[in-house]
Amino acid sequence: MASLIEKETAHNEEKSKIAGVFMRRLKKGMRLQTDPSVVYALGSRYQGSLSKQDLKFDSPYNTYRHKGLPPTAIGSVGQASLRAAMHPASGDTLYFVAKKDGSHAFAKTYKQHRDNINKYLKNL
Repeated sequence: MASLIEKETAHNEEKSKIAGVFMRRLKKGMRLQTDPSVVYALGSRYQGSLSKQDLKFDSPYNTYRHKGLPPTAIGSVGQASLRAAMHPASGDTLYFVAKKDGSHAFAKTYKQHRDNINKYLKNL
């Protein structure tokens, strides 16, 4: 979990929020659907951005295809990510999307999440 958090954000103030989203998704039986897991799964095939086809890549590390955590860590972690994994934020958000500045927009519903994605795409 901590390695996913580490790769998902460099913003320490968001790490526990992301951990909270991951924990809630796991408890609900949802896929984590985190891009860093796909980047790791693709390895040298990764071309700098993810395509819809990349999200279908069959690997136990691909959290878009497989429920639960990847079989191993996807990288080394810092203390902030370890703390976040051990103490995830409470709340009811289930989704997040990275914004242009590297921070994230969090959402409680899939509709809110889609709206956030559309805002992000307009700002590219």
